[in-house]
Amino acid sequence: MSSSSVTLAGILLLALVTVESGGYFLTKVVRGRVPANALQTGFFRAGHAHAAVLLVLSLAILAMIDQTDLTGFWMWVGRTAVPIAAILMPAGFFLSVIGRDPQKPSGLIALLWVGVLVLTVGLVTAGVGLIVAGASS
Repeated sequence: MSSSSVTLAGILLLALVTVESGGYFLTKVVRGRVPANALQTGFFRAGHAHAAVLLVLSLAILAMIDQTDLTGFWMWVGRTAVPIAAILMPAGFFLSVIGRDPQKPSGLIALLWVGVLVLTVGLVTAGVGLIVAGASS
């Protein structure tokens, strides 16, 4: 792995600690120790799950991305888009239902959809980069 990928992998592993603490918060929500309505509980669960899955997916991509012929901007996208989505998507879930008894998500739900776009671009970039590298081997 390149030094950039190794450094990012270390950061992602440390970021998983924040997901772990988010899991503790979620256990307090589902046990009724933190007041939350059904919308909030569902969005908190979704945000937590997306954060964990996307960080682990980011680590998997880093294990392979340096095998591509991507360079410059496209290597940066292939390496960092999924970790960026791992911030944006959970933020959309969590921040859009902040407050006392919200009945629907706020405009901050847009962060979720920006994250979806970033995730898609990152996955397509990494996937095509790997396919091209495999075909040229």
